[in-house]
Amino acid sequence: MKNMLFAVCFGIGAVLLASVPAGATDPMSDSAPAGYYVFQKVVYQNDGGLPDDRAYFERLARNIGAHIAATEGKVEIRVVSFSGGVKAFQLAKSDAALAASIDGLRAKGVRFLICRNTLKAMGLGPDDLYKVPPDDIVISGVAELARLQGLGFVYIHP
Repeated sequence: MKNMLFAVCFGIGAVLLASVPAGATDPMSDSAPAGYYVFQKVVYQNDGGLPDDRAYFERLARNIGAHIAATEGKVEIRVVSFSGGVKAFQLAKSDAALAASIDGLRAKGVRFLICRNTLKAMGLGPDDLYKVPPDDIVISGVAELARLQGLGFVYIHP
């Protein structure tokens, strides 16, 4: 019985080893093989993160930057901000580092959409936020998430 178990385990190990491609790369240091990532359409949800909405947005921005880098820019990204997520755009008016993060992502093609319902509930207008053009205000953040998913955007909520 032991010999049979050993033979089965050995056989499985041999099959697994044989399935590793020749010249396999180090996943901790190499980039994705050419053509690995095809063009992606992605919508990120930004609804803040208690207790520190600013820290949450910084993590979100790093995730988005890593996403762009991994796909070598073959990605269209929208970020829908509502609830506590809108606070990042309030803070960015007086926080140069946060503003630079937003500007850097915009320069890479990221579009930030802001929920009008949240703005109304918070008593805010576009002038209270960092560089939010009128075209980037959507009626409803959650409805926009659903609309974009219907258009083929993959939903991510980090």
